[in-house]
Amino acid sequence: MCESADILALRAEMEAFAQEQKACELRIRELLAAEDPAAGVFHAKEIFETTQNKLRLGVEMEFKRKKINRIKLGLTEENMYPTQEGSLF
Repeated sequence: MCESADILALRAEMEAFAQEQKACELRIRELLAAEDPAAGVFHAKEIFETTQNKLRLGVEMEFKRKKINRIKLGLTEENMYPTQEGSLF
């Protein structure tokens, strides 16, 4: 099965996000290892920000995965949501 250019582009974006997420994980480990409570060396802010970025990347990858699934199912913005005539409200 030949994948569309859109799907290939989305997969490439997901791979880039995955690589960035791995880099975040590595950075978090480095920061945790560099902390020294006895000397008063803490990296809480940077650890928090890097963790938030890692989580954001996970959400971005999930959005891309869902978009790929919608493309495979043939769903578009126009046919995903009912029009006013098809709405119950």
